[in-house]
Amino acid sequence: MRFMIIVPASPDSEQGSTGTEQQFADMTAYNEEMLKAGVFVDGQGLHPTAKGARVTWEDGDWVVTDGPFAEAKELIAGFTIIDVSSREEALEWLKKWPVSCVPDPGQALELRQVYAPEDFGDEFTPELREREEKMRAEAARNAARG
Repeated sequence: MRFMIIVPASPDSEQGSTGTEQQFADMTAYNEEMLKAGVFVDGQGLHPTAKGARVTWEDGDWVVTDGPFAEAKELIAGFTIIDVSSREEALEWLKKWPVSCVPDPGQALELRQVYAPEDFGDEFTPELREREEKMRAEAARNAARG
């Protein structure tokens, strides 16, 4: 089961602050612990929304709205993806999150399960699953090439 840990944005992250040396050291140690346990899949920080855009479908066309975005409490600063055997195991890993890397005191990290092919039912046909698997394999090869 894959889970995504969502890190909320903060005023500092929206100003482009990437963290302190101690925060980098703490997060690296945490990621290394998960890697050694075989549960770490990926983790990335995100640039501030000032460098982003929102794209919506309106009246038959795509409309692009450039950042920054005002709803700071609804923004994401980063994520980690883990592959574990249960929700309970995911929560145990989340509880080990480095306290120095929580954006603001009292701000919640969010845990969300990532859909797997078997979650979609009969509508996700064997043919579509095969196409999806081929696409993911090609994407992994592309990522490995850098």
